[in-house]
Amino acid sequence: MRRQTTMHTPQSAPNKNWFVVDATDVPLGRLASDVAQIIMGKHRPDYTPHVDCGDFVIVTNGTKVGLTGNKANIYKKQRYTYHAGGLKDESYGSLRTRRPEKLIEDAVKGMLPKNRLSRHMLKKLKVYPAGEHPHQSQQPQAIVL
Repeated sequence: MRRQTTMHTPQSAPNKNWFVVDATDVPLGRLASDVAQIIMGKHRPDYTPHVDCGDFVIVTNGTKVGLTGNKANIYKKQRYTYHAGGLKDESYGSLRTRRPEKLIEDAVKGMLPKNRLSRHMLKKLKVYPAGEHPHQSQQPQAIVL
């Protein structure tokens, strides 16, 4: 008997699950790569590259994400205000305390495919700086990275 490979279409996408991840003392890069795999759906046996078949991920304790070595002081996040002399940079350490969701979202965004589908995938990432989140009604499963 021949086995059939399951290929989803956008209309027959599988059911989405919810997972919650605690980011306390987890290095930023490892957290981002594991979360990106779940958001893309590569952890599922029925992964289809051209369909958004990934799951939702809730990251809690974003302010406690780990930055190994001296990366909190050396690495800088740059942005431009579109005014003359408007180049602003901020260290990862101060960005982690001020806006941890921006730090984690940018790290995960860099590990997603560079296409239109990645914008839809990134909407399935929810990052919260504290330990609580408002998604209890979705009954998320806790996973340890």
